[in-house]
Amino acid sequence: MSKKVLTLLLVICLLIPASLIPVSAEKNRAESVDAAALDPDCVSAVLMEASTGKLLYEKNPDQPLPPASVTKIMTLLLIMEAIDSGKLKWNDTVTASANAASMGGSQIFLKEGEQMTVEDLVKSVVIASANDAAVALAEHIAGSEAVFVARMNERAKALGMKNTNFENTNGLDDTAVNHVTSARDIAIMSRELIKHRKILDFSGIWMDTVRGGAFGLTNTNRLIRFYNGATGLKTGSTSKAKFCISATAERDGMELIAVIMAAPSRDVRNEAAKTLLDWGYANFSVYRPEVKIPERIAVSGGCEENCRVSTEDFSTVIPKNADAKVQIKIDIPEKISAPVEKGTRVGSIIFTLDGETIGEAPVIVTDSVRKMGYFDAFRKILAYFLGK
Repeated sequence: MSKKVLTLLLVICLLIPASLIPVSAEKNRAESVDAAALDPDCVSAVLMEASTGKLLYEKNPDQPLPPASVTKIMTLLLIMEAIDSGKLKWNDTVTASANAASMGGSQIFLKEGEQMTVEDLVKSVVIASANDAAVALAEHIAGSEAVFVARMNERAKALGMKNTNFENTNGLDDTAVNHVTSARDIAIMSRELIKHRKILDFSGIWMDTVRGGAFGLTNTNRLIRFYNGATGLKTGSTSKAKFCISATAERDGMELIAVIMAAPSRDVRNEAAKTLLDWGYANFSVYRPEVKIPERIAVSGGCEENCRVSTEDFSTVIPKNADAKVQIKIDIPEKISAPVEKGTRVGSIIFTLDGETIGEAPVIVTDSVRKMGYFDAFRKILAYFLGK
């Protein structure tokens, strides 16, 4: 190969941005890093596994901080719950108020009196972080932004978010006094939001349009384009909050939520989220065993000789490739005594790893069985002699 060709190839390589290098070619730098050594460049961070809600990594997880537009995760949660309950429909028309149209920051430049569908407004909130669209939806649902914000705080309390106080729907904090949440709380509300899987149809879009194609939307979450498995969810930045993100991703049957708060720049924030996600996928997996138990167990002294039992699906997060080391103990009695109420716990399936219990699944009765009385016994004996 000539020197000219080699020089040309070198120049091409240098011109390709690192962010465009295929993910499969990136070295997983976080694979061998201990959790204590991760220390992302931000004030607060958590990594949560979504199906179990288990925290895999935390750094100042409960410190209240301004979240900027990550606030909209709660706004979107209430919107999705209104849609799922039938109170709001995707094709409903929303009319922008003067208040909604006055919002600054990221916006789609709604004009007072302009009408837009719920779907286009939600799309604008998720993809482009439109502050005006968030307010318009909130006012449409609750009558005023203040009432909607009160509902946001009520929902936060119901979810167990202990370090959160919302003052608006969009995270603008120029005049906010105590508009705060924590990394743990963001992970909690993110986990709740992505249970509404439709939201990921929007958060996974890189570019789209509203107003019949006249206004373009570009996703504020660059991980959607450059991170393998990224599905969402919401970014935010203000001078007070610095740079924040709740980044969701799914690979190999495991869904992770990485929250970064108060990073010094957008690139640092994105890199910190990628590092946490890489570390999570390199070191953990979700354990979902298939456990067979008897369909019925015997009942003594009951009107029925046996009753059906069942157990719930069990899952937990374990170190990667440790599935074969998990031990399963099925603790179910051979016989139980009547009376038995439906839903009664009668046993357990216990899961241990390296001698430590990692979880337990209850075994419950799915039939009620009455205790046999005198007349029940008489009828049974009579039926026996009559051959019935």
